[in-house]
Amino acid sequence: MHYAFSYRRPRLLLSDVSASPIRGMCYRMDAIALLKNDHKTVEDLFKKFEKAGDNAHKTKHKLVDRMIQELSIHASVEETTFYPFVKGVNEDLTSDVLESLEEHHVVKWLLSELDGLPPDAERFEAKVTVLMENVRHHVDEEEQEMFPLVRKALSRQQLNELGDLIERAKKVAPTRPHPRAPDEPPGNAMAALVSGFIDRVRTTAMNATRAASTKATATARRNVSTRSGQTRKRAVQKRTPRKATARQQ
Repeated sequence: MHYAFSYRRPRLLLSDVSASPIRGMCYRMDAIALLKNDHKTVEDLFKKFEKAGDNAHKTKHKLVDRMIQELSIHASVEETTFYPFVKGVNEDLTSDVLESLEEHHVVKWLLSELDGLPPDAERFEAKVTVLMENVRHHVDEEEQEMFPLVRKALSRQQLNELGDLIERAKKVAPTRPHPRAPDEPPGNAMAALVSGFIDRVRTTAMNATRAASTKATATARRNVSTRSGQTRKRAVQKRTPRKATARQQ
């Protein structure tokens, strides 16, 4: 299955949107359209990873960091909003949700193993390959089997309300994998709030550290360059008088 974090609007289909009275006529995406959009976001990351060269370690590392973030958020919002909403609607959907939770469990462990793993590690590529295979299988089952059942079972209003709930959940969802956390209500709701807060504090601290390190490195390079320039200038000044004296003689 695809997971996602960042929110981009895909092409709008009449079956995926509804009119909203807010500020005249605007559109909002229902739950299924939002989740499919997440899937597309992650698939785009997978394709970029597959196209990256064997030695593109820096690029692949950044892509995997994005995968971890997107998939962690996506898994969390499905587990705290979408799955509880549709589980129990009928036997087929209940079975699909239970299977999806197990697939999430596998993916979250893979994400936790990739989190912080150097891109030149021996098993880095292998883990990403297995991750992509699992997620693609999961997405295919959701989009081909679960989502059509959900769209048939729920009204447009229910899907729109669920979409609003998913968008709100994304704002506080964890951005890192937490495979040991509960994945069903009621425990997963509180766990997601706490983990999401901790993840965002951690990300802010890491970004601040990277920014400070980058600034310090740039300053050090400028200082070295300045000292080198001053040394060359003094050397030129020392040689110039000698040449002038030699010409006078």
